[in-house]
Amino acid sequence: MKPRFRDRQEAGEVLATKLGAYAGRDDVIVLALPRGGVPVAFEVARALGAPLDVFTVRKLGVPGHEELGFGAIATGGVRVLDHDFVGRLGLPAGLIERITARERRELERREHVYRGDRPAPVLTGKTVIVVDDGLATGSTMRAAVQALRALGPAQIVVAVPTGARETCDVLRPLVDVLVCAAMPEPFHAVGLQYDDFRPTTDQEVCRLLAAAGPFGVAA
Repeated sequence: MKPRFRDRQEAGEVLATKLGAYAGRDDVIVLALPRGGVPVAFEVARALGAPLDVFTVRKLGVPGHEELGFGAIATGGVRVLDHDFVGRLGLPAGLIERITARERRELERREHVYRGDRPAPVLTGKTVIVVDDGLATGSTMRAAVQALRALGPAQIVVAVPTGARETCDVLRPLVDVLVCAAMPEPFHAVGLQYDDFRPTTDQEVCRLLAAAGPFGVAA
């Protein structure tokens, strides 16, 4: 199956065309899930003329197969576990806690690198557009949505360039709006939808957040 997008930049440009209803509104903020969601969200924020910030989430990966997520954690102490998957794998509680602690340390490191002393954005009453580079299992996005709900936004919009249809169907009732530009079938992996899916670096995240200045950075 031919990839849908050249890279994350093109994916963001395509996704932005699906979000025109949110352009030019002063109640909208775009939040990227780092790291891969940041280049996508940058293009969305630029097209909409909206502030850009990050919302840090970490996948909890199966040891030896870290790309398989059995859950995720997010800013604010939220943890989401796929209990059915955990049960099928027979993962011991102690192992889950050790993986959670390790990923929490990385989450805190990234928060410091990306945000420094800049406070997290105030989301109360805002329309929050949460962007990632794709939805596979959806555990990372579910953690983000659960954490964001506690911050009082008026509306949560999940926007991704590509995703598994079944994952989108599960996630849709949990948010106000879900926008997915492409849901190929069969869906095997997010990376297969991109010609260039090289990892996004911390340096690139920081560069894009800094470059967002002309069209607004959340404060």
